[in-house]
Amino acid sequence: MSELDGGGFSVQKTVIGVDFGTESGRAVVVDVRSGAILAAHVTPYPHGVLDEVLPTGEQLGDNWALQHPEDYLTVLKTSIPKVLQISKVSPETVIGIGIDFTSCTMLPVNAEGAPLCLLPMFEHRPHSWPKLWKHHSAAEEAQDVTQLAAARQESFLPLYGGAISTEWMIPKILQVLRSDPKVYEASNRFVEAGDWVTAQLTGNFVRNRSAAGFKAMWTETGPPDSEFFAELDPRLQHIMCTKLRGKVVPVGSVAGHLVESLAQATGLCPGIPVAAAAVDAFAAVPGAGVAQPGTMVLAMGTSTCHMVLSEELHMVEGITGVVKDGILPSFYGYEAGQAAVGDIFNWFLENMVPDSYIEHARANKMSVFDLLETKASDLTPGESGLVALDWWNGNRSILGDAHLSGMMVGLTLSTKTEEMYRALIEATAFGTRKIVERFVESGVEINKLVACGGLPGKNKMLMQIYADVTGRKISTPAVDESTALGAAILAAASAGLKLGGYDSVTEAIHQMSPHRVVEFHPIQKNVERYNELYEVYCVLHDTFGQGSPELMHRLRKLRELTRKS
Repeated sequence: MSELDGGGFSVQKTVIGVDFGTESGRAVVVDVRSGAILAAHVTPYPHGVLDEVLPTGEQLGDNWALQHPEDYLTVLKTSIPKVLQISKVSPETVIGIGIDFTSCTMLPVNAEGAPLCLLPMFEHRPHSWPKLWKHHSAAEEAQDVTQLAAARQESFLPLYGGAISTEWMIPKILQVLRSDPKVYEASNRFVEAGDWVTAQLTGNFVRNRSAAGFKAMWTETGPPDSEFFAELDPRLQHIMCTKLRGKVVPVGSVAGHLVESLAQATGLCPGIPVAAAAVDAFAAVPGAGVAQPGTMVLAMGTSTCHMVLSEELHMVEGITGVVKDGILPSFYGYEAGQAAVGDIFNWFLENMVPDSYIEHARANKMSVFDLLETKASDLTPGESGLVALDWWNGNRSILGDAHLSGMMVGLTLSTKTEEMYRALIEATAFGTRKIVERFVESGVEINKLVACGGLPGKNKMLMQIYADVTGRKISTPAVDESTALGAAILAAASAGLKLGGYDSVTEAIHQMSPHRVVEFHPIQKNVERYNELYEVYCVLHDTFGQGSPELMHRLRKLRELTRKS
């Protein structure tokens, strides 16, 4: 949108979108009329992911993943001024800010909203630090929540596929309560990191509907009743109206307005609207231009989230949830996911590539990633005789078991590095096919796939494999920052028509989303061969995930006991 200045010339209106990921945050400045990204900037988190020791030196256990809250503010104070500088956009033209954040990434704060981990009396206590979405050490607590909900026949449980994830808010809070009651007692609130950032920007604390609904068991009719929490632990009886209190606001609404201190730190004008935070994967839906049912969006990065919209409510066992208005207004939003995708590929690159490949890549002035993709692209489906299970970080959907682990079958003395690499890519595609099939079996329409995030634009082979394995056309938006663009689109909707934005999220999507896409179509001969490999994958999936999951559980337990001793 634009308006005329005093000389009759059109004044460009812009919005800022900030995407907080696992390892870094990025900001974009976007033209409100066209949706063009005028500039983008990435700020790596200075402290990274804390998965071994705290900054104060305390050791962390297995499956821990924490962050440093000051890193979030570093992103705002670094990347926003940078995109203004790069784009030469005047701050006066910026009509709003939108943010998205990984979820459930949560932190305990005091009455003033300060993270407990930044206070000297708590900085040495691991449970005072923000727990990242992939913090998986609350698996026992998640199991307890699920079993109690099932025993009580709680109506909310089927909405979450029949299981509560270890990644979510209540299991993480329960872990804090059981492991470090002093941190629990000192916490005035437990907050989603996205809501904490909007509170820093606005001075106003609200809960975004995306995270409250999908990660904290908040439904259309409200949260679970106090009796459920009292039975879980008497100290949790009033958790929803005390430590999880706060107004729940919808996607695309205004959380508040930019305060003077953050305006000065970012170079923006005070008082502009700040949109309610969105779950990072869900922001990819508007960022990919999807505003209608029948299209599954794959937000592919360290993990993959699978989102689809529907006008009807269906109970889908094994997914991570369905929430009315949880992704976009007026639709039931469904989410499923794989707990590791890009993380698996990174693990392989860091641990399984021989020196000869690294030297070859260096000699040819190419990255190891490019070398592996080139070699793996020369292989045909089934040529390596390998099938893997994509459970390096447990299984989120459709099994919901964080204690499962990765597996590869078919290795021989002649197996090559690129064959293993391709098998891992195929495994993640098989995992996505499992999820698609579960949705379709349950009555949720899926006609096509749209992939966005950090992986699709880097790896054409990956996208072709996904098209062949699922037997569906897959398209990727021709933009690198779909998630941050989605946050910017929500900012334009929250600003409203009067400020130069839009009066609905749907209108903002139609006007600002990318119109150019790259398409990948299934190759029939590959589809047929992958159907054979998928049969093997399904046998492994059902055997080790459902028939005998205790085998992987025992190995993980043995590892933990050995490390402790």
